[in-house]
Amino acid sequence: MPIVGFDEQDFLRGKIVAPGWYLMEIKDVGEKLAANGESTNFPTEGIIIQNDDDGSKDFAGVPVIWNFNSKFKSAIIAFLAAMGQEVQPNQRVELSAASGKKVAVYVDNKTYEGRILNNVNHKYRAPASQV
Repeated sequence: MPIVGFDEQDFLRGKIVAPGWYLMEIKDVGEKLAANGESTNFPTEGIIIQNDDDGSKDFAGVPVIWNFNSKFKSAIIAFLAAMGQEVQPNQRVELSAASGKKVAVYVDNKTYEGRILNNVNHKYRAPASQV
Protein backbone atom coordinates (compact mmCIF):
# COMPACT_ATOMS: atom_id res chain seq x y z
CA MET A 1 0.00 0.00 0.00
CA PRO A 2 1.57 3.35 -1.05
CA ILE A 3 2.22 5.92 1.67
CA VAL A 4 2.54 9.61 0.80
CA GLY A 5 3.86 12.35 3.06
CA PHE A 6 2.97 16.03 2.73
CA ASP A 7 4.86 19.09 3.88
CA GLU A 8 3.66 22.68 4.25
CA GLN A 9 4.82 23.67 0.77
CA ASP A 10 2.68 20.93 -0.78
CA PHE A 11 -0.36 22.80 0.56
CA LEU A 12 0.97 26.23 -0.45
CA ARG A 13 1.96 25.17 -3.99
CA GLY A 14 -1.58 25.60 -5.35
CA LYS A 15 -2.29 28.88 -3.53
CA ILE A 16 -3.10 31.66 -5.99
CA VAL A 17 -1.37 34.94 -5.16
CA ALA A 18 -2.66 38.43 -5.90
CA PRO A 19 -0.81 39.95 -8.87
CA GLY A 20 2.15 42.03 -7.71
CA TRP A 21 5.87 42.29 -7.09
CA TYR A 22 7.17 39.66 -4.68
CA LEU A 23 10.54 39.31 -3.02
CA MET A 24 11.58 35.71 -3.65
CA GLU A 25 14.41 33.48 -2.69
CA ILE A 26 15.44 31.30 -5.60
CA LYS A 27 15.30 27.70 -4.47
CA ASP A 28 16.43 25.92 -7.61
CA VAL A 29 17.22 26.35 -11.32
CA GLY A 30 17.15 23.09 -13.23
CA GLU A 31 17.88 22.09 -16.79
CA LYS A 32 16.02 19.79 -19.18
CA LEU A 33 15.60 19.35 -22.90
CA ALA A 34 12.45 20.99 -24.28
CA ALA A 35 9.72 18.60 -25.43
CA ASN A 36 10.46 19.37 -29.10
CA GLY A 37 14.16 18.66 -28.56
CA GLU A 38 15.18 21.96 -30.15
CA SER A 39 16.04 24.00 -27.07
CA THR A 40 16.73 23.74 -23.35
CA ASN A 41 14.33 24.69 -20.57
CA PHE A 42 15.50 25.97 -17.21
CA PRO A 43 12.69 25.32 -14.70
CA THR A 44 13.06 27.80 -11.85
CA GLU A 45 11.46 27.72 -8.41
CA GLY A 46 11.24 30.69 -6.09
CA ILE A 47 9.72 30.90 -2.63
CA ILE A 48 7.84 34.11 -1.81
CA ILE A 49 9.26 35.95 1.20
CA GLN A 50 6.94 38.96 1.09
CA ASN A 51 5.28 41.52 -1.14
CA ASP A 52 8.15 43.68 -2.39
CA ASP A 53 6.09 46.88 -2.47
CA ASP A 54 4.29 46.87 0.89
CA GLY A 55 6.07 44.16 2.92
CA SER A 56 2.89 42.10 3.34
CA LYS A 57 3.57 38.48 4.21
CA ASP A 58 0.12 37.23 3.10
CA PHE A 59 1.72 34.88 0.57
CA ALA A 60 5.00 34.12 2.38
CA GLY A 61 6.17 30.58 1.74
CA VAL A 62 4.22 30.08 -1.50
CA PRO A 63 6.43 28.38 -4.09
CA VAL A 64 6.21 29.69 -7.65
CA ILE A 65 7.66 27.78 -10.60
CA TRP A 66 8.40 29.24 -14.02
CA ASN A 67 10.53 28.41 -17.01
CA PHE A 68 13.34 30.04 -18.92
CA ASN A 69 14.13 28.79 -22.42
CA SER A 70 17.47 28.88 -24.20
CA LYS A 71 15.77 30.57 -27.19
CA PHE A 72 14.61 33.51 -25.02
CA LYS A 73 17.88 34.61 -23.45
CA SER A 74 16.81 38.23 -22.92
CA ALA A 75 14.62 37.00 -20.02
CA ILE A 76 17.63 35.27 -18.47
CA ILE A 77 19.70 38.44 -18.85
CA ALA A 78 16.97 40.50 -17.12
CA PHE A 79 16.73 37.92 -14.30
CA LEU A 80 20.49 38.00 -13.70
CA ALA A 81 20.62 41.82 -13.93
CA ALA A 82 17.92 42.10 -11.24
CA MET A 83 20.24 40.10 -8.96
CA GLY A 84 23.11 42.46 -9.75
CA GLN A 85 24.96 40.20 -12.18
CA GLU A 86 26.06 41.94 -15.35
CA VAL A 87 26.26 39.65 -18.36
CA GLN A 88 28.59 40.36 -21.27
CA PRO A 89 28.53 39.00 -24.85
CA ASN A 90 30.29 35.62 -25.21
CA GLN A 91 30.06 35.06 -21.45
CA ARG A 92 28.80 31.78 -20.00
CA VAL A 93 26.80 31.79 -16.75
CA GLU A 94 25.95 28.92 -14.42
CA LEU A 95 22.24 29.51 -13.73
CA SER A 96 22.21 27.19 -10.71
CA ALA A 97 24.35 29.85 -8.96
CA ALA A 98 21.11 31.85 -8.57
CA SER A 99 19.97 29.35 -5.91
CA GLY A 100 19.74 31.07 -2.54
CA LYS A 101 19.71 34.57 -4.02
CA LYS A 102 16.87 37.06 -3.67
CA VAL A 103 15.12 38.88 -6.50
CA ALA A 104 11.85 40.74 -6.99
CA VAL A 105 9.58 38.93 -9.43
CA TYR A 106 6.24 40.12 -10.80
CA VAL A 107 3.67 37.35 -10.41
CA ASP A 108 0.29 37.53 -12.12
CA ASN A 109 -2.32 34.89 -12.92
CA LYS A 110 -3.23 32.95 -16.04
CA THR A 111 -5.84 30.38 -16.95
CA TYR A 112 -4.63 26.98 -18.13
CA GLU A 113 -7.05 24.15 -18.95
CA GLY A 114 -9.76 25.94 -16.96
CA ARG A 115 -7.60 26.43 -13.85
CA ILE A 116 -6.17 29.71 -12.54
CA LEU A 117 -2.42 29.49 -11.99
CA ASN A 118 0.33 31.78 -10.77
CA ASN A 119 2.34 33.09 -13.72
CA VAL A 120 5.74 34.73 -14.13
CA ASN A 121 5.92 36.70 -17.36
CA HIS A 122 9.63 37.49 -16.99
CA LYS A 123 9.45 40.82 -15.17
CA TYR A 124 12.30 41.16 -12.66
CA ARG A 125 13.82 43.97 -10.64
CA ALA A 126 16.27 44.46 -7.81
CA PRO A 127 14.48 44.00 -4.48
CA ALA A 128 12.98 47.20 -3.05
CA SER A 129 12.70 45.62 0.39
CA GLN A 130 15.63 44.41 2.41
CA VAL A 131 14.98 41.28 4.45
